Amino acid sequence: MYLIFYHAIFVFFTWTYWKSIFTLPQQPSQKFHLSYTDKERYENEERPEVQKQMLVDMAKKLPVYTRTGSGAVRFCDRCHLIKPDRCHHCSVCAMCVLKMDHHCPWVNNCIGFSNYKFFLQFLAYSVLYCLYIATTVFSYFIKYWRGELPSVRSKFHVLFLLFVACMFFVSLVILFGYHCWLVSRNKTTLEAFCTPVFTSGPEKNGFNLGFIKNIQQVFGDNKKFWLIPIGSSPGDGHSFPMRSMNESQNPLLANEEPWEDNEDDNRDYPEGTSSLAVETET
Repeated sequence: MYLIFYHAIFVFFTWTYWKSIFTLPQQPSQKFHLSYTDKERYENEERPEVQKQMLVDMAKKLPVYTRTGSGAVRFCDRCHLIKPDRCHHCSVCAMCVLKMDHHCPWVNNCIGFSNYKFFLQFLAYSVLYCLYIATTVFSYFIKYWRGELPSVRSKFHVLFLLFVACMFFVSLVILFGYHCWLVSRNKTTLEAFCTPVFTSGPEKNGFNLGFIKNIQQVFGDNKKFWLIPIGSSPGDGHSFPMRSMNESQNPLLANEEPWEDNEDDNRDYPEGTSSLAVETET
């Protein structure tokens, strides 16, 4: 029975890990790139205010609602494109990534719209995997403590397994819990540390649609696929439903969030959490 359950968890653990590594980050479509003519005009223009207005005119044709801290259109001068909402440039991958969360050195890949679901599942199955190993080995650790294990070699194996499983379980459950909090608020790691700015101004809960809808933004509407590493996130990664649009459809939502905002203002984030995001944005 131990082996059956172990291999079932192990299969999902390796499957989600594989998907997190080999699912390529999704880049903005061609319509967000500057045309050759627009690119030449932009680069030849020396006046910053004229360049800014050129980007504003180009962005009018695109579903772009977020801005820089100064209120300008978000433009990547490395990829020569207008950034879609929640898109950021990764200096490690040298490209813009849709709904970028962070660059993860453990999977050597950018975590974003195309693989964030797989990354969350990988964390969940990793926690379950470590917990299962620790609990099944613990009884043998008790026997070792009482001197009931006859083999000398098995003692080392038991100690090593229990130590490694517990060590990774503690670190992974903290990371998984943090990302569960992010999903419940429909935030990325980058948005948690840098409040997104919209055309109306900064709004840290701009993409918060409510608990259930926030989960569906990552895992999809069909609950059958929530535990399986199959792409089911809604949309194309270029545009996302916003809280302001939901409030216009249902004004009752407008009075729902301020209570949570007060809690957020007093929240102390864990020290060192910023190491989760290894990303430099243009």
